Amino acid sequence: MSAQTTDHGIVTVASRHSVQETVARFESLIKSKQLTLFAHIDFSGDAQLEGLAMQPSQLLVFGNPRAGTPLMQAVPTAALDLPLKVLVWEDAEKHVWVSYNAAEYLQLRHGLPDELAKPLAGVAALVSAAVAE
Repeated sequence: MSAQTTDHGIVTVASRHSVQETVARFESLIKSKQLTLFAHIDFSGDAQLEGLAMQPSQLLVFGNPRAGTPLMQAVPTAALDLPLKVLVWEDAEKHVWVSYNAAEYLQLRHGLPDELAKPLAGVAALVSAAVAE
């Protein structure tokens, strides 16, 4: 299991915790950093409600309006990728992963100036803390 991979601007980091525990740890970090959790989507739970089977997969949508609003004011298309998102998912071998858009990818995609893009880099530290032992 690779510790971290980047593919097409997507960073994927291994977690030694279950999907549920990784999500709980991430939600706790969001709260402790006084960020806003805008949405928590349980894809696998929703699939199960429709009689479909899917490996555990949950998306957390979070951010800080004080940081995100200036980005969207300067470059309105940044709203396509904001608020920030992390996907916590389990593969067929029962390995748990956390995936998110690389800050550099988002900066390049939307042509964000360095000073506005700085808050985007915070997601990496949050993910690292959530998957830590």
